[in-house]
Amino acid sequence: MPTYTGINHLAMVTGDMDATLRFWRDLLGMRLVAGLGHPGYRHYFLEISGQDMIAFFEWPGIEPVPERDHGFPVRGPVCFDHVSFGVAGQDDLWEIKDRLEAAGFWCSEVVDHGFIHSIYAFDPNNIPIEFSAPVAGVDIRRTPAMADSEPCAEACKGPDPQPGVWPPVTRPTPQEDRLAYEGEGEKVLEAVNAPGRGWPPKG
Repeated sequence: MPTYTGINHLAMVTGDMDATLRFWRDLLGMRLVAGLGHPGYRHYFLEISGQDMIAFFEWPGIEPVPERDHGFPVRGPVCFDHVSFGVAGQDDLWEIKDRLEAAGFWCSEVVDHGFIHSIYAFDPNNIPIEFSAPVAGVDIRRTPAMADSEPCAEACKGPDPQPGVWPPVTRPTPQEDRLAYEGEGEKVLEAVNAPGRGWPPKG
């Protein structure tokens, strides 16, 4: 099995990168660590933790999605509900709640989910977001728990990956064929290696 290190980045969409940066960087304290772009297109990355980032595309004509409550059932095409950001403890949760409310953003009360305590809010794009603090003495990664009164058939097989579900790899890609095709990475590397590391931005 692959070794996962976390979520490299969540890719979201905004029509207003300035408002998005003011919220995620200046209000919530996530560092802007990379930016790509040209007229009509931007792709910026903010650091959540040492392993995780959130990224935003900015395209012309984008509008915020209609506000929809976290975890509220919907019908029709849908692929995303909300994203939860882990924080170290309860004090961090209350600090974020106070900062959001002081800045005029709605924030829920603290909700006890048993293994985490959470607050809920929306960013300027109406993306539903959650912040979750661990509950002391409860570690569902170490001791998984199933509280569904009628779990689906696959869940009944247990928490670990099941062998034999998918065909095995019989022809791995040879080393000489493991190529990375050109994207915009060269521009980021140039900025990383430039004096001042790309700040202030050119242009």
